Amino acid sequence: MKILVLNGPNLNMLGIREPDIYGKATYNDLLSLIEAEGELQGVDITCRQSNHEGVLVDWIQQAYGQFDGIIINPGAYTHTSIALLDALKSVNIPTVEVHISDPDTREEFRKVSYVRAACIATVKGMGFAGYLKAIRILAGRAGISHQ
Repeated sequence: MKILVLNGPNLNMLGIREPDIYGKATYNDLLSLIEAEGELQGVDITCRQSNHEGVLVDWIQQAYGQFDGIIINPGAYTHTSIALLDALKSVNIPTVEVHISDPDTREEFRKVSYVRAACIATVKGMGFAGYLKAIRILAGRAGISHQ
């Protein structure tokens, strides 16, 4: 199984950006955890991050026929991007939406997720562990989870 992990705007600033919300661990720390979980679950994981909506759309489209699952943390694009929603619908790859914090407990505008309509699950408020849960969700759908 091959999983594409996409991270949107400002996630490259983890460890610096609002540590009271996102913690002090860095983006590289997150990548290390994701890679270790991929090995544990026996799945091949590719991680990418961009601050640009169109780049994320391109990566989603390029995933067609190449990946069996997508994990996406769209960052602020969660609440604004119909383009990401349409791209996810277009490729029809099982997708899990992940948020480090719980947007439902934050500002009112963060409670709306456009991408959620194209996702099989949403994991929020679990910190970095949410990505690991998302990997297990996708691996479980493929019948290979080693929980």
